[in-house]
Amino acid sequence: MGMIFFCSPVVSIFTDIFGCQRTAVVGAAVGIIGLLSSSFVSSLGPLYFTYGILFACGCSFAYQPSLVILGHYFKKRLGLVNGIVTAGSSLFTVSLPFLLNFLLDKIGFYYTLRVLCILMFILFLAGFTYKPLLPKNNNRRKEIFNFSIFKSMSYCIWAFGIPAALFGYFVPYVHLMKHVKERLGPDIPEVVLLLCIGVTSGVGRLVFGRLADYIPGVKKVYLQVISFFFIGLMSMMIPVCHTFGGLIAVCLFMGLFDGCFICIMAPIAFELVGPENVSQAIGFLLGFMSIPMTVGPPVAGLLRDKLGSYDVAFYLAGIPPILGGIILCLIPWIHERTLNEKQRTLDKEAGEKTMDHTTSALIPGTADHKKEDVSVI
Repeated sequence: MGMIFFCSPVVSIFTDIFGCQRTAVVGAAVGIIGLLSSSFVSSLGPLYFTYGILFACGCSFAYQPSLVILGHYFKKRLGLVNGIVTAGSSLFTVSLPFLLNFLLDKIGFYYTLRVLCILMFILFLAGFTYKPLLPKNNNRRKEIFNFSIFKSMSYCIWAFGIPAALFGYFVPYVHLMKHVKERLGPDIPEVVLLLCIGVTSGVGRLVFGRLADYIPGVKKVYLQVISFFFIGLMSMMIPVCHTFGGLIAVCLFMGLFDGCFICIMAPIAFELVGPENVSQAIGFLLGFMSIPMTVGPPVAGLLRDKLGSYDVAFYLAGIPPILGGIILCLIPWIHERTLNEKQRTLDKEAGEKTMDHTTSALIPGTADHKKEDVSVI
């Protein structure tokens, strides 16, 4: 996941230059090559390249255009559409582990990778359906890196606040299973917890995606603020739960608000920078997100080794989402103030142009009157 997000700034540039369709199709093709070549590798070293780099980069090139293209087709229901599209990943989060376990038992690791190539081929075919409807900006192609998005203070705060909130985001997903075995014993069906997160995450993406359509403008950010608050709180609740039922409740809420955070990412980007800049806005954000999402779990593992339990790691993992949510609260206020300043500037310029036009219209008339007076004399 970290590698997929890390490549996103580069993917956004390719999306602006070559379009969503070509980028997604080529990305899926590279992903197929990486996955298929991994099935013939017999040592760990080459697998780092074929699976960790080649396949991950292909997935990155196929993933981001799927978010950008939605803005070409939908405006009023963009939140709901993003919820439906991103809910697909929750569906596979729930079902894919069972399918993988079945395939690994029946045909082994290498043939399982070849079967998964079929899913990537479906993604390859789906890329051909991306038909952009918005007009192309030729000036944007010449720029390559669209740094104009960083002139928006509200986007800068968003691009800082979300990565800041994600330092503890992946800690429960990576270490929860081991924590459950240490706390409750090895016989606990920890896969049920992943199932709970996957199911409620899908529900959250559909529900909050639809709810976001009723919230005007950048005030959609408040949904992310709420989601970060509950994600941080649920992370802190994990060490407190000493029963399996309590952990199930925590995972249900965590999945619900995880879905909220993910499904409204693209709608907020469209509101902050507009459809012509959304590709690189999302790309840079995902690139920034890759660092804290990658750093958090190893730090939590180090704390576990030093302290002998995951309790402190989960407590600390809950702090960044809450702090990040507080930072995001500034966005609607700053965005509205910026729009008001721009409107006042436009009104002032319009007033000056009107005054200049009126003056220029009066001067020739005055001169004509003077000429008439001279002719009469």
